[in-house]
Parts: sequence; C-alpha cells; structure tokens
Amino acid sequence: MSAQESCLSLIKYFLFVFNLFFFALGSLIFCFGIWILIDKTSFVSFVGLSFVPLQTWSKILAISGVLTMGLALLGCVGALKELRSLLGMYFGMLLLLFATEITLGILISTQRVRLERRVKELVLSTIQNYGSNPEETAAEESWDYAQFQLRCCGWHSPQDWFQVLILRGNASEADRVPCSCYNSSATNDSAIFDKIYSPQPGRLGPRARPRHSTDLCSVPANGHIYSEGCAKSLRTWLHNNLISIVGICLGVGLIELGFMTLSIFMCRNLEYVYDRLARYR
Repeated sequence: MSAQESCLSLIKYFLFVFNLFFFALGSLIFCFGIWILIDKTSFVSFVGLSFVPLQTWSKILAISGVLTMGLALLGCVGALKELRSLLGMYFGMLLLLFATEITLGILISTQRVRLERRVKELVLSTIQNYGSNPEETAAEESWDYAQFQLRCCGWHSPQDWFQVLILRGNASEADRVPCSCYNSSATNDSAIFDKIYSPQPGRLGPRARPRHSTDLCSVPANGHIYSEGCAKSLRTWLHNNLISIVGICLGVGLIELGFMTLSIFMCRNLEYVYDRLARYR
C-alpha cells in the first residue's frame, strides 16, 4: 500500500469516527428537544423557564438535532463507502454553513448599532403591551425569564414599567413591577418566584404564571427589586463572556474548516487511487 493510499485510509476512518460522534450528539440533542416537548411540566419547574419559551426552544433543539444528524450521516456514509457524490454534498453543506456563519458575524459587527436599536424597540414594545393580551404571552414570559436570569428590571431602569397601565399605581398605592424584577436574594425569600414559575394548568397547557390583570404577579416598585436596567446587565454579560463566545465560534469554525479540507482532499484523490488499482488489475 502506497503512502497516499495509507493517508486516504487514515482520513477515511478519521472522518467516519468523528462524524459518527456528531451523529450521536445530534441524536441526543433531538431526543432532548422531544423530551422537553413531551414532559413540559418537569422542565418548567426545573429550569424556571415558562411554558411558551420552553416550547420554542425545544423545537429549535429538535430541528438542530435533525440537521446535525443529517450532516453527520452524509459524512459517515460518504467516507466509509468512499462515495464522491456524498462527500461532495457533505463539503457543500459545510461550506454553506461556514459561509452563513461568516455572513452573520459580519452583519452583527457592521450592523451592531441597528441591531441594538431593534432589540431595544422589541423590549420596550413588550413592556408597553405587558399583560394586555392573555393569549399572546411568549414575548412577555421570555422577557420575564431574561430579567430573572440577568438580575435586572426594565430596559433602561425599573421606571420603564411605570408607564404600563396594568401596573400603574394611584394615590394610595405605589407603582408595581413584574415579579421577575423581585430581588429575592435581598430578603432570602423565594415565595415570589414560586408564583411565577410554578406550573399551572391552562388552555394551552402548563403556564408559568397567571395572565389576567386581576391576578398578574407583581410587586411594589419601592420594595426589594433589581435597580439596574437589563441593557447595562446585557452589556456586562457580553463583556464578561466575550472571550468564551469568540473562542467557541473560532473552535466551531476551525472544526468545519478541518472537515471541509479532509472531505475535499479525499474526494479529489479517490479517482487517482482507483485509477492505480485498475492499472494493477
């Protein structure tokens, strides 16, 4: 066996093993997404994420798992069976994925100001319409979860909530804010969050919290609430995790480049090896 044939054989099994690993990983992601869809109540209480956003994320996980499995299957079969057509498709899909990631990175970098403005508009619109439509709660519940995780309140400050009619106070009552603004660590009291994230049966399945204006979960704005706006908290989080985010993106990009290089190398050299074998026959 020549050095080139040995090299191709090594690349073949290397591609097969690693794509087999990614196929198994995709299967786990898909099963996890389906599991969340089937057993919603347990995940609502476990991760503290309300029903509608959890349902959305479960579908994203399931679709991501299927795509990962499909791409890995192309690589496995193409490498093991030495099929140039499948290896070419595998290379093309990786190239498309890599180009999409580069394009998104460039767009985010060049359109950062516009993106920030759009996010701000969406958040402020969600705040202004908070509790106005009991049947449309996905954005509100997602923002509640964001406030809870980032330990913040409102976009600029808690005062963003003071313009919401359903939470506005009067002469005898102070303005109120959603329970997700409540700083339980200040009082070591988790009872407020039990109201927000304890699953309750509803027409659309388990829901995270009451949606009618009469029983909307809220706390006084002059109580123990987060004083920092989420815009500042989000910038702080991105700044603290920037190195990790860039490292993950670079790692994924290098893996894709490596697999693209190996697949196109194998695809181009299979014909040469086959010609040599035919000559020896």
